[in-house]
Amino acid sequence: MNTLTKAREFILIGTIFTIILAIGTSRSERVKMRLVQEPSNYGYNQNIDDNSDNSLKPRIKPANFTGPPHLRRLMGRCFSLVQSSYKYEFCPFQNVTQHEQSMRWNPYSGILGIWQEWEIHNNTFYALRMKEGDVCGDKGREVTVRLLCGTKNEVTAVSEPVTCKYQMEFKTPLVCHNHSLLVYPTLSVELRNKWNELEGQLLEEEITQQGYQKRLNAIFKAAGYIMDEKLHESLKIENEKKENPASQFSTLESCSEAHKKLEAEIERLQGLLSKNNVYGQISYHDDQQREDFAYDNYDM
Repeated sequence: MNTLTKAREFILIGTIFTIILAIGTSRSERVKMRLVQEPSNYGYNQNIDDNSDNSLKPRIKPANFTGPPHLRRLMGRCFSLVQSSYKYEFCPFQNVTQHEQSMRWNPYSGILGIWQEWEIHNNTFYALRMKEGDVCGDKGREVTVRLLCGTKNEVTAVSEPVTCKYQMEFKTPLVCHNHSLLVYPTLSVELRNKWNELEGQLLEEEITQQGYQKRLNAIFKAAGYIMDEKLHESLKIENEKKENPASQFSTLESCSEAHKKLEAEIERLQGLLSKNNVYGQISYHDDQQREDFAYDNYDM
């Protein structure tokens, strides 16, 4: 085989390869991605595109930082734990998320809770309350994060004692000191004076235990440690309600009406194509391809 023949073969192979690529590219441009949306299922790879429909969507903003000042060191950091088939991520004073480590087609990935308030027991910051997570039934998921003494910052355990209500343990050396989680020292002078007065009234039996607890909670709310209704409302995120295309065809009548409009539009487009002799310039295998072309150019 001489050199000229080989050169012609290479040219022929290159031409065929170019045609195959062109056909493949043309077909790929016509394919439309279909996103299957599941309730509270935001997609496992939510970090690929934060602006996509598959990204995690919080229903409320996290509250401002409150509590012992030395815990600010945890802000801006996240800690994870893989347990069973789930990966839990805890971002102190931000949120808790859950990611299913599964190969199934729609692994769950969502928000279990957003930082809202403290749970206080006996003058002590007992746990972080992460609330208003993904909807679960008629309520939002929530997580109580217990702070425990440990040699390093780490999530050590997660459980779900009640459906959609989670318990998380977070160990950190920041809470090992006996006074590290006391509430009273973190209050302003004004609120400390109110607490002192309240203790005196309880000691003198001027108020009941119930009245004492109610007024003490008012002090905690004033400090921002417990969420009040007004602050809670201010943190809610007003997400734009996107119309679900499936809701347009919830009845047989609406479906039939849409089908009639589509048929009319197909006929109109086919008429335009015939009038401009476009069919003669484009090769179609059958009438179905013509309808597909019209459908792709029809904006419902």
